[in-house]
Amino acid sequence: MIIDAHTHTFPDRIAAHTIDKLSHDGGIRSFTGGTLRELAASSKRAGIDLSLILPVATSASQVIKVNDVSARINEDSGPEPVFSIGCMHPDFPEYKKELRRIRDLGLRGIKLHPYYQDTCIDDIRYLRILSEAAELGLVVVTHSGFDVGYPGLVRCSPRMCLNAVHEVGEFPFVLAHMGGWNSWEEALDILPGTGVYLDTAFSCIPYYPRDPMEYADAEPMMPDELFLRFVDTFGADHILFGTDSPWADQSEFVRRMTRMPLSDEQKTKILGENARELFSL
Repeated sequence: MIIDAHTHTFPDRIAAHTIDKLSHDGGIRSFTGGTLRELAASSKRAGIDLSLILPVATSASQVIKVNDVSARINEDSGPEPVFSIGCMHPDFPEYKKELRRIRDLGLRGIKLHPYYQDTCIDDIRYLRILSEAAELGLVVVTHSGFDVGYPGLVRCSPRMCLNAVHEVGEFPFVLAHMGGWNSWEEALDILPGTGVYLDTAFSCIPYYPRDPMEYADAEPMMPDELFLRFVDTFGADHILFGTDSPWADQSEFVRRMTRMPLSDEQKTKILGENARELFSL
């Protein structure tokens, strides 16, 4: 089983505009139009059995609506290979009540994005959400490391993630982009032993610029040797396969991961078994 534990979609009516804006802000290429239908088609082409959608609320006022839409996606997806978790925003006032509703809706977890939500991950507004989510058994996925759309800004460094774990205690915490995008040596240095999970999203592939005329290195952003160090250090049972679609080609990502010099057992865990167990899929 292959599970892509890190994808994004947008409502049909705003998908084109949203993709264009995010692509422009980050200077990155989109490989689909960002709709649910296109993600499902991309997943099938790549041989992915299930793609996990990670919705982000960019304002507190969006939280309830986004969670309602996420629940409908899961109810209506039928044979489509997609499943959504929920979202939360650090300024949402009734976060405890909404987190319980997220659990009751069967959404399995929440996605946080410190950059889009203008809050550091070790801020008390996030810490109280993390603590309540841990009590409810919800998985928390956060963007970690730098963000291409916010150059020079630091809101979720590996050190900040470590601070959060120290404050809350060990809980099912997924640090996207291998523990800290473009902060990988720091992640390797301070995060082992914390119990966190890492996903491979937007890390183990080349950086594809928005303008195809620009030069793009054919080598992945995270070299294979560095990825293998992460597997050795954190263990294959704490690494999740994720692509960050639409910002990555799912088919290419599957090919790259399947050719890694890992044992069959390690590949089975990373490509799907870990996500299946963590999110009870």
